[in-house]
Amino acid sequence: MSHAHHQHEHHDHGAHGHAHGTHGHAPTVSARNERVVLTGFLLTAGFMLVEVVGGVLSGSLALIADAGHMLTDAAALALAWVGFRIGRRASDARRTFGYMRFEVLAGLVNAMTLFALVAWIVWEAVQRLRSPGEVLAGPMLAVAVVGLLVNCLVFWILHRGDQSHVNIRGATLHVLGDLLGSVAAIVAALVIHFTGWMPIDPILSVLVCLLILRSAWSLLRGAFHILMEGTPPDIDIGTLRAHLIEEIDGVAAVDHVHVWSITSGKVLATLELTLAEDAEPARVVPAVKQALAGRFAIGHTTVEVVHAPQAQCTLERGDGPGAAHAHTADDGDAHGHAGHVHDDRGPAPHGAAR
Repeated sequence: MSHAHHQHEHHDHGAHGHAHGTHGHAPTVSARNERVVLTGFLLTAGFMLVEVVGGVLSGSLALIADAGHMLTDAAALALAWVGFRIGRRASDARRTFGYMRFEVLAGLVNAMTLFALVAWIVWEAVQRLRSPGEVLAGPMLAVAVVGLLVNCLVFWILHRGDQSHVNIRGATLHVLGDLLGSVAAIVAALVIHFTGWMPIDPILSVLVCLLILRSAWSLLRGAFHILMEGTPPDIDIGTLRAHLIEEIDGVAAVDHVHVWSITSGKVLATLELTLAEDAEPARVVPAVKQALAGRFAIGHTTVEVVHAPQAQCTLERGDGPGAAHAHTADDGDAHGHAGHVHDDRGPAPHGAAR
């Protein structure tokens, strides 16, 4: 859901300046994402109960493990849906970016539940290998086939959502792992039916765990990178600097560049522009914002315009939170800035007119 923008400008002709492009902090979460996640949750939770009963009656670890995975699927989908709902809430004075990052937290929880699931299945598989139990191949096969069909349906439904969202991707990985679990249960049921070899059940459960583990690590790494304010993997700071200097007339230097994501698909940047002597900030700043949006898909950029290089910022030095940003004086200006322009378009307070 998109939120409208409001604009305010102020001009301080004496001292320093920042320039903000047209942007919105509120998330653009479509109703489709919410709908597909909710539908997937209802289907997964419903069949999970069937699979639990089937696993207990047949004595199959593969089915029980698959049911356990479907439980985490249902939890992941429910958490994703709640994340989207909360993420739509407007920003306020205390949370100026709204609740968009809740989606990333949900993805982190999804990854951790996958690790916990893998540990449980491996433990159960070791116990089964030490003391194999009787498995009823007929009921196991029937439940596994129906489970495969349900997982394929949920997987298709989720792919209709936005796969760029870490939450949708996390839920999809859960369902993909569960789909593979259903395939393993089918194979185990067939082997037991035709050969009577019971260890195939826990062995295939462990093999599925290895696939789940790889997906869980990828999801955990992606969510952790966003939470650590890491630069998006498709953006190179050196390339960004070179592009602005080469393509935008009047840009003498680009310093103190910070690029990060609030959530998947919401990239922000702050940077400092040192302008040439005859450059006009009113022309250069919009050109820089347009270049960053068009080339690097950065929709929210804060630009600080200076006419002389400043000292290294405290974030890049690694100073403590109480350290102040050093400035270089320029033409008698105590702050070392010239031509302050501030154009900040963000979401109005909840319920305010735009």
